[in-house]
Amino acid sequence: MDNITIRQGETLFLSCSQGDFVTHTAWLNRSSILYAGEDKWSVDPRVSLVTLSQEEFTIKIEDVDVTDEGQYICAVQTSSRPRTTSVHIIVQVPPKIVNLSRDLVVNEGSNVTLMCLANGKPEPAIVWRMKSPSDDSLSSDSEVLDIPFISRYRAGVYECTAANDIAVDTQTVELTVNYAPSVSDGRDVGVTLGQRGVLQCEADAVPEADFEWYRDDRRIFNGLDGIEIEAAGALSRLTFFNVSEADYGNYTCVAINKLGSANTSFVLYVQDGNSGTSTVFNPFCLLIAILQLLLKF
Repeated sequence: MDNITIRQGETLFLSCSQGDFVTHTAWLNRSSILYAGEDKWSVDPRVSLVTLSQEEFTIKIEDVDVTDEGQYICAVQTSSRPRTTSVHIIVQVPPKIVNLSRDLVVNEGSNVTLMCLANGKPEPAIVWRMKSPSDDSLSSDSEVLDIPFISRYRAGVYECTAANDIAVDTQTVELTVNYAPSVSDGRDVGVTLGQRGVLQCEADAVPEADFEWYRDDRRIFNGLDGIEIEAAGALSRLTFFNVSEADYGNYTCVAINKLGSANTSFVLYVQDGNSGTSTVFNPFCLLIAILQLLLKF
C-alpha cells in the first residue's frame, strides 16, 4: 500500500490504470463507493470524475480535510479476474492556536500562568517567550508559562508560537503589572524674590500616580496664591510665578495610586540675585561688625 501525504485545503487526485478487457471499475473510500464507472455515488460535491478510459480511472477531491484521511481502493473487474489497488491518504494540518490566555492586568508579587493550546497535524510544538522587551531567559517549551511572584520588570508582550512541518501560528498576550509609586528624591530650589520658581516631582507607578502637594501640613490647591500645579504622566510641577517671602519654606509631594503612596520633600530657599548664592543670616558676623564699629570711637 502506498502512502500519499497532502496538506489540508489542497486538491487530491486518485488514479489507477485500467488496461484492456475492463468490465467494471470503482473508487472506494473505506466502505463507501465514491464512483462506479461514470456513476457518482458520493454525495460530496468536492468529489468529481476526471478521466475514465482504458488507460486510467482518475477522480479528484477538492479542499481536502482531515476527515478525508484513510484508505482508498480502486477496484477493477476484467473479463478474467478482479484486481485492486489501494493507497493511504495522510492529511497534514497547519497549526492553529485555539485557546490563548487573554491580556492580563495583575499586581506585583502575583503568580501568573499563561496558557496556549494549538491544533495541527503533525502535533505542533509550542514555545513561549517574552517578546517586548525581549528577554530570552523568560521562555517555556510547553503550553504553559508560569511566572511566580511577578515583578514590574516582567511586564510586556509575551508571544506563543505553535509550529509543525507545515507552518507556524503566532499570537501574543500583553501583561500589565501594577505597582505602588516610588518617587525621585526632591531637589531643593533657590529662587530670587519676584522671580519664577518651579518644584518638580517625578513618580514611577502603574497605574499612573495622582499627585498632591503640601506646604508643611497644609495641602496646596491649583490656582491659589498665584501657584499653579501641572501633572503630565509621571511628572508634576509646582510653579510660583512671583516668589514672595511667604513662599520660602518646606514642601512635600505625595504620589498616590490604588496600591499605595510615596512622598518626597523640597525646600524653596532665598537666592541672592547678585551672587547666585542663598542669603543666610549669621548672628556672629553681625556681632563682629558691631564691635568694629564701636572701636572706631
